[in-house]
Amino acid sequence: MDLKHKNRLRVENCIGTIIDVHKTISAGYETREFIAQFEQLNQAIGNLDMSVVCEGDILMVERATNALLGEFREIFEAGKIGPVYDEGKN
Repeated sequence: MDLKHKNRLRVENCIGTIIDVHKTISAGYETREFIAQFEQLNQAIGNLDMSVVCEGDILMVERATNALLGEFREIFEAGKIGPVYDEGKN
C-alpha cells in the first residue's frame, strides 16, 4: 500500500469514527444535517490530492479526533450510552 493511500485511509478512519460516535450519542435527536456534513467531508477526501497532505496534517486530524473521543470518555465509561460498535465488528 502506498503512502498516499495509507494517509487517505487514516483521515477517512477519523471522519468515520466521528460519524459513528455522533450517531450513537445523538440517538433520538434530529442531527441528520450534522452527520450529512461529515459524510460529505468523507466523500471529499476521496477527491483530495494526497500528495499535498503532509504527515503533520494527518497527525493534526488524528489528534483532534482523539481529543474529541476523550471528551466523551466519561459518558461511555459510565455506561450512559451504549457501545458505538457491536462487539462482533472488527
